[in-house]
Amino acid sequence: MRRAIFPGSFDPITLGHHDIISRGLELFDEVVVAIGVNANKKYMFSLEERMGFIEKAFKGKPNIKVVSYSGLTVDFCKEIEAGFILRGLRNPADFEFEKAIAHTNKVLTGIDTVFLLTASGTSFISSSIVRDVIRNGGDYTRLVPAAVRI
Repeated sequence: MRRAIFPGSFDPITLGHHDIISRGLELFDEVVVAIGVNANKKYMFSLEERMGFIEKAFKGKPNIKVVSYSGLTVDFCKEIEAGFILRGLRNPADFEFEKAIAHTNKVLTGIDTVFLLTASGTSFISSSIVRDVIRNGGDYTRLVPAAVRI
């Protein structure tokens, strides 16, 4: 089975994330959406809420799993026998940042990273922008899946 993990904080999941996960299913038998837990980070939404948003957004898709993890992403990959890390790229800065991590992961563990470019209609969306819009009472509904519309 070709299993990939799509790691992130997903605070909250955006339409860009949704696009990458959906397109990842065309490449992999299973995509594990892996929500990283970082005790030093302050989240807008609880882990349970974030997991619920993703599960609801992909209801009826048995080849998408939603889990949480802590520690190194590559260690979690080995734990669940995922041979690939799936990442979305919005812009050249994302690529430069992700490239160094991907090379390090490959050298240390042999796990490959697969990059997908975000769709042009979602390349401007980030979770931090969505959180800012929510905090300031703006209409964020065109930036997230229906499951996040609270």
